[in-house]
Amino acid sequence: MHFYSDNATPVCPEVMAAIAAADHADHGYDGDAWSVRLDGAFSALFETEVKALWIATGTAANSIALACLCPPYGGVLAHEEAHIVVDECGAPGFFTHGATLMPMAGDGAKLTPDAVRARLRAIRPDVHQVPARAISITNATEYGLVYTPDDVAALGAVAKAHGLGFHMDGARFANAVAHLECAPADISWRAGVDALSFGCVKNGGLVGEALLFFGPQAETRAAEAARWRKRSGHLFSKGRYLAAQLLAQIEDGLWLRNARAANAAAQALAVG
Repeated sequence: MHFYSDNATPVCPEVMAAIAAADHADHGYDGDAWSVRLDGAFSALFETEVKALWIATGTAANSIALACLCPPYGGVLAHEEAHIVVDECGAPGFFTHGATLMPMAGDGAKLTPDAVRARLRAIRPDVHQVPARAISITNATEYGLVYTPDDVAALGAVAKAHGLGFHMDGARFANAVAHLECAPADISWRAGVDALSFGCVKNGGLVGEALLFFGPQAETRAAEAARWRKRSGHLFSKGRYLAAQLLAQIEDGLWLRNARAANAAAQALAVG
């Protein structure tokens, strides 16, 4: 038995079929029939208005999201084992033009409201220290734990009270939703999340992720993210092949079926 990363898994047949179905002439970039459906499809899934963009990679999705939430002089509170801290080669700092990652400890790669408040209290309100401007969490975490709706809402309340943007790395968001048996909204916008990197590749996709924005600033931030996507070289000329994968996953529940299968396999290994 080989314990590879979930990046090593094959593409699920439904996604491959969706790519094949999109393989004919259409508008370039994100003007095609598949890309223009993303806002509506994700809005239906999350039960609110969503602005959605396909993005080449999870690292790009996380970094572009943070660039829209945090200025160059600001800081992003994140767990010390978070993917953005240890596995993205400084990409968040690159995309934000210098924002500082502020690593924090926590069991199971989870942040707690008390720890975040303590970290915020330690920052002097003068020009000599980096002010926190965003919080980023991963759900499910890098250690396989999940933030419940109450967990996310508690952090969302801290973010709102301190005027911080709230980002969620959802590379395995589907696994968290499947485990919690909750609505996607319950651990995202209803709990105060402003931006979500929605995983596709680790859940049966071939290439590409989605970057979702919620709330009153969603449209403005999505427009800014579209500029970042182009400027950083992540605007695919044939974006329909990315959009088709995302739609195939979310429009008939494939994303949750795949996640439940993965969770069941992990549980079987855990119990022997």
